[in-house]
Amino acid sequence: MKKFLVLLLGTISLSVQAQNFNKVLVIVFENTEYLNALKQPFFSSLTKEGALLTNFKAATHPSQGNYIAMIAGSTFNIVNDKPIDINDRHLGDLLEEAKKDWKVYAEDYPGNCFTGKTSGDYARKHVPFMSFVNVQKDPARCAKIVEGKEFFTDFNAGKLKDFSMYIPNLKNDGHDTGVAIGDKWFKQAFDSILHSPKFPKDLLVVVTFDEGTSLNNQIYTLLYGANIAPGSKSARPNNFYSLLRTYEDGLRLGSLNKNDVSAPIIDDVWNK
Repeated sequence: MKKFLVLLLGTISLSVQAQNFNKVLVIVFENTEYLNALKQPFFSSLTKEGALLTNFKAATHPSQGNYIAMIAGSTFNIVNDKPIDINDRHLGDLLEEAKKDWKVYAEDYPGNCFTGKTSGDYARKHVPFMSFVNVQKDPARCAKIVEGKEFFTDFNAGKLKDFSMYIPNLKNDGHDTGVAIGDKWFKQAFDSILHSPKFPKDLLVVVTFDEGTSLNNQIYTLLYGANIAPGSKSARPNNFYSLLRTYEDGLRLGSLNKNDVSAPIIDDVWNK
């Protein structure tokens, strides 16, 4: 009985620590090695204010499988960046079943449930929800994917959803331009957001990259928010599945019963 209580209390403690947020915003950049990202002024400066996950690795190469893994707990064995239509569950399903909402802000997205490969500097492969059939075929769900500028309107109005993704275009995410350009854009677009008096105290911001440029696939990933211990680091092995598990736990969503089930909750960087 005593052993059971210890285990139970340990589980409760773990969950409570991960529940220091009620909203999530994920911002994704492109194709950069961990150390190279740390050399950039703005990415580096945020490590003093947020928590750096120093042993975080992406799931695969190339890009698309990583984006899918972020919200679905699996790469579904995707081996290329061609448009794919997946009949399976994803984070949006869990959110809606829990009476919560989600929204994706994708720069240069043309709207109208566009499922084409690209449009200007927009790339569908970087918007994972658009690869799921139950989003593609549902106009109400498609309407949750909007052009990036709408984020700033929603933020200033205090109308961010329970889960949001911000997907920069192919220039601003560094894909076509390099990480130094991505870093400059990030500071210009988000410095005032991250330091705004309107920044919600219950918002967890995740800044990450889709993949590295080597087989090791180590990437910069940072957690930022009022309940994150400033300047903290976690050397534990983490990945997109542990991020997903942390969202599921913090937002009380249940599980997709894929790789998220066995992934660890990120619980060692919160204010105590």
